[in-house]
Amino acid sequence: MSENKENQNSQNQPEQNASSNNPVSFPPLDAAPKHMGTVGHNAPQEQPQIVVASAAMPTEDGSQQQVNQDPFFAPPPPFPTQDGPFGIRYDFNDGARILLPKGQWHVQIEDGESGNLIFVCDVDEGWVVSTKKYYVPFIIRIWKRGEAEPFFTHEMNLSGKQVMLKFPVGTLGDTIGWLPYAEKFVKKHKCAAELSMGKEMADLFASQYPNIYFTAVPGKLRFEKPYATYKMGLFFRGDKNNQPIDFRQVGLHRTAGYILGVDPTEEPPKVNLNHPRPIEEPYVCIATKASSLPKMWNNPFGWDMVTKYLKSLGYRVIAIDKEYIFGQNFSFTQVPREAEDFTGNKPLTERVALLQHADFFVGLSSGLSWLAWTCQKPVVLISGFTLPICEWNNPYRVFNSHGCNGCWDDVNENFDHRDFFWCPKHKGTERQFECTKLITGKQVIGHIDQLMKDLNFTAPNKRKG
Repeated sequence: MSENKENQNSQNQPEQNASSNNPVSFPPLDAAPKHMGTVGHNAPQEQPQIVVASAAMPTEDGSQQQVNQDPFFAPPPPFPTQDGPFGIRYDFNDGARILLPKGQWHVQIEDGESGNLIFVCDVDEGWVVSTKKYYVPFIIRIWKRGEAEPFFTHEMNLSGKQVMLKFPVGTLGDTIGWLPYAEKFVKKHKCAAELSMGKEMADLFASQYPNIYFTAVPGKLRFEKPYATYKMGLFFRGDKNNQPIDFRQVGLHRTAGYILGVDPTEEPPKVNLNHPRPIEEPYVCIATKASSLPKMWNNPFGWDMVTKYLKSLGYRVIAIDKEYIFGQNFSFTQVPREAEDFTGNKPLTERVALLQHADFFVGLSSGLSWLAWTCQKPVVLISGFTLPICEWNNPYRVFNSHGCNGCWDDVNENFDHRDFFWCPKHKGTERQFECTKLITGKQVIGHIDQLMKDLNFTAPNKRKG
């Protein structure tokens, strides 16, 4: 899992703008005065010079502060990409964006689905930018002040348009969970879509989605002037500008459905499952590590018990973590003693090949569990840090309700990605990480037995031939 460290919106500094007919000079976006637009305000403002709904953050002395560029995503184009009348430019790249030359304008942004007025203002020059960045079927209307009818109305229509869908770099499970919603979005709107993401993810999925462009970042984007852009991400601190519903209330993957305005029903993404079998004997894959300690199984006997049990059934137990041993300060986790070491910084295609032919996978709420789900493998998923709603619907999800649990999905807590030992309620006490300490080897083995019964798996040492 990953999260956007700060949920501030960023804009590039424009230097100048030229429409196709009339060159027009605009002030830089960060030169906006103190006036900030208000959502749902239906009365015109008195002589504001530039209206910015979400592009600059006020400092304590009231001056404007340049917002740092988001390190997780490629930035939107510095200017709106669509030409309107009178040198006006607009687009829907990171919200509705309107750039106006000098004049006396009255601007209105509506939600085309509900008819709600989202933003109304008078402006003499500059930017109008919506605070809402997720999918909203915006309608833009612009009047010359004092006139009864708008001279420009544009209803957002993505059909046939170039649309960017941006995925954060450096994530595995998140991108896997969100990708099917991107495909739903493209099918719904019949748009030309470019998905930007980390190179390894783009290489893994591009061949399975021939009607979608995949671009590895950092790198040059295919669409230089997209009509619209949407960001996939996990947004904390009650952020309702980048997501319509707090992701912790709907699940790590389903949040993408809400961001893009499509059916949030989950499904695994498509991946090539035509790899030759790498191991002849029956085997099970496991992964025992995650990016921080609260995500791991903190019962000290758990993994050894499970590994011994799987071996007693006749399985080879294959550990496919990136690291053989991983941790920080005084706490390190290593591959269980009786598991086979297949760790290393391997290409994802090699991991897919191993997972494809495994009987099942045992892991945590981390990227390799999501990859196993993608490979259509049953997953025994162990987690107390997350609630079961966080992941896909899984009958073999291991969760213990007898202690503190679910802090990741608690909207009153905000995960600190910098704290390897994050435990917001019990850090430094004997109850720290009880959410997974209380998950016993017996409990996990019970889920393994149920999985094998449900799927009619015979233990390898009882198979004939």
